[in-house]
Amino acid sequence: MSENNIIVAEGLSKSYGKHLVLDDISFTLPRGEVIGLFGPNGCGKSTFMKILTGLIHDYKGTVTINGEKPGAMTKAVTAYLPEQTFVHDWMRNIDAVDYFNDFFNDFNKEKALDMIKRFGLDPKQKAKTMSKGMQEKLLLSLTMSRDAQLYILDEPMGGVDPATRGQILDFIMKNYAGTSTLLISTHLINDLEDVFTHAVFLGNGKVLLNDSVENILQDGKSIEDIFKEVFSNVW
Repeated sequence: MSENNIIVAEGLSKSYGKHLVLDDISFTLPRGEVIGLFGPNGCGKSTFMKILTGLIHDYKGTVTINGEKPGAMTKAVTAYLPEQTFVHDWMRNIDAVDYFNDFFNDFNKEKALDMIKRFGLDPKQKAKTMSKGMQEKLLLSLTMSRDAQLYILDEPMGGVDPATRGQILDFIMKNYAGTSTLLISTHLINDLEDVFTHAVFLGNGKVLLNDSVENILQDGKSIEDIFKEVFSNVW
């Protein structure tokens, strides 16, 4: 394993019943990059992220973060933003901040409160009264207020309007440690195109492309152009 790679997968497979989502894939992801994880629905993006975060255990093969299998050691250095909310309905924003502050040693409470304020959220508002977009802003504030080595964001802007996406994207890029790795799964390629430095394409259970953005865009095409080409051949 190279010290330049933060994630290493070897012979990784995962099935749901007879449906093979990840099919014996082996690849590495570089440290200190902003990595886009692309693919159609059901291609295994969220499954791969859940394996990395230790939420899925019944897979074949191996995957490591900093040379460690997903577990207590990797969770301590990984900040995960799932696609679905993880805040209880009864929680106020300030309760969620306090919860994270108690749970994670690398959490910066002052930073989280400042982010919530910048997003225009009321610290005393309960989660059950918030829109999906408001909840996403809260969860993003919590996740990005950790001083993590690896940030894993699953569709971080899926529930917000286009006008808000630029604000959230700017927020993400300004609030993660520059030496950290950012792994983002998204369908909003156009909105995020300019921030990615590395790209991974998943389809039919396989890694179809895994390279730096600089290399794959040498002919002047966009990431979305490459996406359409890759998956038109697959499907």
